[in-house]
Amino acid sequence: MSDPLGRPGAFPFTRGIHPEMYRRRLWTMRQYAGYGSAEESNQRYRFLISQGITGLSVAFDLPTQMGLDSDHPLAYGEVGRVGVAVGSLEDMERLFDGIRLEDVTTSMTINATAAILLAFYVLVARKQGADLRRLSGTVQNDILKEYIARGTYIYPPRPALRLVTDLICWAARELPQWNPISISGYHIREAGATAVQEVAFTLANAKTYIEAVRAAGLEVDRFAPRLSFFFSAHNNLFEEVAKFRAARRLYARMMRDRFGAQDPRSMALRFHAQTAGSTLTAQQPDVNLVRVTLQALAAVLGGAQSLHTNARDEALGLPTAESARLALRTQQILAYESGVTATADPAGGSYYLEQLTDAIEQEASCLLERIEAMGGMLRAIETEWVQGEIHEAAYRYQQAIERGEVVIVGVNRFRMEESRKIPVFRYDAEIERKQVERLRRLRASRDTAAVEHCLKRLEDAARGSENLMPYILEAAAAYATVGEISERLRRVFGLHPCAA
Repeated sequence: MSDPLGRPGAFPFTRGIHPEMYRRRLWTMRQYAGYGSAEESNQRYRFLISQGITGLSVAFDLPTQMGLDSDHPLAYGEVGRVGVAVGSLEDMERLFDGIRLEDVTTSMTINATAAILLAFYVLVARKQGADLRRLSGTVQNDILKEYIARGTYIYPPRPALRLVTDLICWAARELPQWNPISISGYHIREAGATAVQEVAFTLANAKTYIEAVRAAGLEVDRFAPRLSFFFSAHNNLFEEVAKFRAARRLYARMMRDRFGAQDPRSMALRFHAQTAGSTLTAQQPDVNLVRVTLQALAAVLGGAQSLHTNARDEALGLPTAESARLALRTQQILAYESGVTATADPAGGSYYLEQLTDAIEQEASCLLERIEAMGGMLRAIETEWVQGEIHEAAYRYQQAIERGEVVIVGVNRFRMEESRKIPVFRYDAEIERKQVERLRRLRASRDTAAVEHCLKRLEDAARGSENLMPYILEAAAAYATVGEISERLRRVFGLHPCAA
């Protein structure tokens, strides 16, 4: 039997995926950002780059995530509000104006419309003269967790899974340095899951994606080295560190024993972490700085490859530039002042930590076996068993807070009548009107016949079994919009009942 602990950089990767970890290279420091128009978000990206971020992370508004153009009736009041409005290739060109895509790594939090937004990004890179084989970054593209926890889905699960699979297969050929999916436990945890559930449900989703891509004809070692993961960094320091270690160990064994991976890179779970938004409080918002620091430390001790730290004001609104900079400084202090990067696995060997790691692994394994017995994750989602388990966990946690068994500083203990007021980001209502005007100008200026031809080809391909990425790229290059491309797919795939 293999050593469950092992060495850093060696199977089963309990202690990290690289022998030297941060002594060789620090984690990528990202700050999730995007709001309003492409120009405004571009200014925020340039600001963050000037402050030392080492990777961009794009937030899209809800209409973009749901496959709706900014002038759709259901988009009213939501354009640019919780992310940037990107409805066409033209918007993506403005979003990255003056930023060389070959020189940065970009993460895009987009799922139901991931194929469309990646097409826009690739087309911008081509226009810049970039070598696509050197283009690096991540597109979230994890539709299963949308049905479980988040809700930005469009189509029923099975055709939606086809889009995810097509993107992964296409990227394996065309974008060898790109992560075509970020299998996300973060949103599952934000919905109320426990640490064990976060690990188990995320790995169960991973199994589903891997099986789908293999069924599409790709050998596991052709695509698995570029699979990536996304986890929450929550408040319980040691439990979170143990969670990351257990997830790596479970994944390594699953890839070797279940899927027959030979390449060590296929067995190494690479993950981005974000501090837990659900733990931030509107009461005494400055206290969130302490929470975020603790959570970021857990991610670093747990061996994250990439990290976003939430800003102190995110329980009140989008972060101001000052708050975003302070959140970034938290990462920089951990990296350069704390000393935790001086050794590969500073927390490893602790009796308590190793016992927690074993316990999380065992409990998550039991959940995985239960899902397998149901017929897999798709079946568990379709019967809403997974959703029910998360709702029950969230209810139990809230009850514990209300009974005072779980202490939330400033909420159920150590309250203040008044807390210091901090500046809050203000949304400009003119953003929506201007975005709609730009969209209408685009429709009037483009070659309408060419757009219709491309959309018809996409719809016909969707009725068959071809990979849809080339057709989506073709339509995107003709300046078809997110809404138009999504509508053609809706005609074929239908709408999920809850998205209708």
